[in-house]
Amino acid sequence: MAVSAFIKLVPLSAKQTVTIEEVKDLFHYYKKITAKTGDQLNWQYGDSAFPYEIKEKEESNGTWFYLQSDHERYNAILIGVDTETVRNEDGTENEQVYIQITLPEQSTYGDKGKANEFCKFLAKKLQGELHLFNERIMYFYPRK
Repeated sequence: MAVSAFIKLVPLSAKQTVTIEEVKDLFHYYKKITAKTGDQLNWQYGDSAFPYEIKEKEESNGTWFYLQSDHERYNAILIGVDTETVRNEDGTENEQVYIQITLPEQSTYGDKGKANEFCKFLAKKLQGELHLFNERIMYFYPRK
């Protein structure tokens, strides 16, 4: 059974909206900084830190993409951006953007570990509210 984690962009987040292209750019940035770490260590860390290729299908309509790996310990991770209607404490409703990270049934334990790592990275960068695969919540935005 597929499981999902969510990064919600709450009112106190750094950004209120994010596009699928911006999420892809964050993954490219992640790949770049991990490769630099590898250069400093004189080791090909970039391949180990990000063992995936970013791929997109035509039917995604610019709302999701997936990370595909040809390494034996990894398979695939799906990433999408969508909105939901949230009811505030005062009874008003507003739209909230979220990023969904899904592990399909064929995903491995390696995929789950990398997905958790990517979730935390994205949540820190966007200062969002991270709902992990185990349904726990981590807050990366400044709380009052």
